[in-house]
Amino acid sequence: MDERLKFVGEYLKQERSVSALCRQFGISRKTGYKLIGRYADEGAGGLFDRSRAPLGHPQEVSQEMVLLVLSIRDAHTSWGPKKVWDWLCGHCPVVPLPSASTIGRILARHGRIVPRLHRRRTPPYTQPFVSCTKANDVWCADFKGWFRTGDQLRCDPLTVTDAFSRYALACRALPRTTQGLVRPVFEMLFREYGLPWAIRTDNGAPFASTALAGLSHLAVWWIKLGILPERIDPGHPEQNGRHERFHRTLKAETISPPQATLAKQQAAFDIFCLEYNQERPHQALGGKTPTGLYTASPRPYPTRTPQIAYPDHMIVRKVRPGGQFRWKGSELFLSETLIGEPIGLEQLDDRYHQIYFGPIALAKLDNKTRAIIRPIAKTRKRR
Repeated sequence: MDERLKFVGEYLKQERSVSALCRQFGISRKTGYKLIGRYADEGAGGLFDRSRAPLGHPQEVSQEMVLLVLSIRDAHTSWGPKKVWDWLCGHCPVVPLPSASTIGRILARHGRIVPRLHRRRTPPYTQPFVSCTKANDVWCADFKGWFRTGDQLRCDPLTVTDAFSRYALACRALPRTTQGLVRPVFEMLFREYGLPWAIRTDNGAPFASTALAGLSHLAVWWIKLGILPERIDPGHPEQNGRHERFHRTLKAETISPPQATLAKQQAAFDIFCLEYNQERPHQALGGKTPTGLYTASPRPYPTRTPQIAYPDHMIVRKVRPGGQFRWKGSELFLSETLIGEPIGLEQLDDRYHQIYFGPIALAKLDNKTRAIIRPIAKTRKRR
């Protein structure tokens, strides 16, 4: 800067030519005339170094796109840059779009992103989802922990999703977790979407019980409809990880904080499910929405609940009003949950029979001691 001021000072003396001054200061005549011009226009401040950044860029994001990105984020405050980008791909397919990383910088520059603390995570447990290859292979059901609405009423949200497409089938604000309230919800879903092949739940009521093989009345009804109840291991919610992730989003957008009344809470659930299914892109689905992948089941809900049928080689007995069944002149107690239902007995050897209810292996019958041996429940292979 000192040299530039000296150069301009010598020029102002008008004692030497510009060419001679440029040779003296070791600069080109182009640079010399540039310094003289800047000094004439701006004074000494014009001699400072200027930014060499280009005034324009051919790939610069337009102000209209910036405003669109910010409006999408403001409408969906839980969406990150990738979901905003997926939404733009689906709704603006012919418009040049910024990348997800650029969208992230736009959101950060305008204060729409709060940085998260980095956490070390355990790889997800994927074994329960190996057989889930299409819609309605497995539905996931659970209660999203109870809370109280603004009027202090208890709310137990019952949630049901399709494991393959992540489609939110139901989110009902129930006052209790009883079978009498849960079964009508599933009846409505079966009529609207058809029957799945399996329903995965935890080990709580009304999905399971302390009866033989953990069967509840709700599970018995599912089995009669040809639906296999699947239960995760106690204390392992990661085995139903897709549904737990749904609960996390549900809580953030509808429960924190709760609504004023149960009716308003249900309205919030309905709006959330509509957006979750039709608007929210899912990274696990390649940026698609659940609506784009989910189709109703080809298995319709029957007008009358069918009875369980067994292969010809099995001996069939009916569970009596006290929970017993008759076997070779004796009354053997099995389960009150199965009162009125047929069970199948398959001979294993000269001493033991395996007892089934539909595809569920309930227990072994020891013909010598007339004792019922209750192992861990497992599924009979299809023949």
